[in-house]
Amino acid sequence: MKYLDPNLLNRISRRTLEARFVMAGNLSGIHRSPFKGVSVEFTSHREYTPGDELRHLDWNVYAKSDRFFVKEHEAETNLKALIFLDASGSMGYSSNGGPSKFEYGCSLAAALAHLLLSQGDLVGLVLFGDDIRRKLPPSGRRTQLLAIAQALERESPSGDTGIHPVLQKMAADVWCRGLTVVISDLLEDPEEVMRGLRLFRYRQHEVIVFHLLHGDEVDFPFDGMTRFEDLEADRKMTADPEDIAKLYRSLVGDFVNRYKSLCRQDLIDYQFFRTEVPLETALVRYIASRSGSGVH
Repeated sequence: MKYLDPNLLNRISRRTLEARFVMAGNLSGIHRSPFKGVSVEFTSHREYTPGDELRHLDWNVYAKSDRFFVKEHEAETNLKALIFLDASGSMGYSSNGGPSKFEYGCSLAAALAHLLLSQGDLVGLVLFGDDIRRKLPPSGRRTQLLAIAQALERESPSGDTGIHPVLQKMAADVWCRGLTVVISDLLEDPEEVMRGLRLFRYRQHEVIVFHLLHGDEVDFPFDGMTRFEDLEADRKMTADPEDIAKLYRSLVGDFVNRYKSLCRQDLIDYQFFRTEVPLETALVRYIASRSGSGVH
C-alpha cells in the first residue's frame, strides 16, 4: 500500500521502541510495568508467606540464611499507543516533486504502527485538523496495520489546525498509562499546543512529538518577487524574499527552539524532522538514538 514502504519496514523490523516510563498493560511484553510479577528482570526479595509458589523461592539465599525468601521481579507489559497525525491544510505543502509533509507524516505513522504492532503493542490512530476526522481505537489484531494504512490513504490535508482541542477531547477518554505520538508541523501557538500535550503527561502517558517542516519553511530559499499563499486560509501576499529572509529564518529558529525547550521541561520526547531527509534515514537514526545503539 502507498504508505507501507517495504524497505523501511524491513530496516526497522528487528528494532524495538521501548517505553521509557513505567507502563500499565494487560499482556506480557517488552515494557516495564508498575506491577510485580514474573519476568526476566529481578528487583528484590521478600520473606516467604504461605501460599507463595515454591518455584519462586531463592534457594541460594536459603542456603546462606536458612530462611525462605521469594524473588520478586518487575513485570513487563504491552502498551496502548495512540498516533495523532495532523491532516490540516498546511501539511499539504511540498515542492520539487518531493513528498508533502502529510505524505511524509503518513509514512512515519504507518512505520511506527508496524513497529509497535510487531512488538506486541496495541496501536490506534487519530487523524485531525481543527477536529477529529478519523479515529481507530488501539488494537493489536492482525488486521490493524491494514486498517491504519487504509485510513491514511483515504485522508487528504485540508482546513485549519486545532491541536489543543483535539488532544483535550481525546484525553477525556484516556484512563491508563500509554504512549501518545503526535505528528504535525505544529504551526500553532506553542503554549496552546503544550496545554494539550500536558493533558497526556498529567495522565502519566509517555509523549513523543515529531515536528515536521519542509526545507523551504526552514531555509526560505526563494528568489525574486514571490506570491505566498496560506494553505489554511484565503490569504495571499506578494513580497521580495530578500527583504524578509533574515528575519524569517530567525523567527523559525526561535519557533523550533521554543518547542524543543517546552517539551524538554515537560519530559516530552521532541524530534524535529525535515521532510527532504529520507524517512528511512531519520527514523532509523531516531530509534537507534532512543535505544542507545548505533545505526546499522
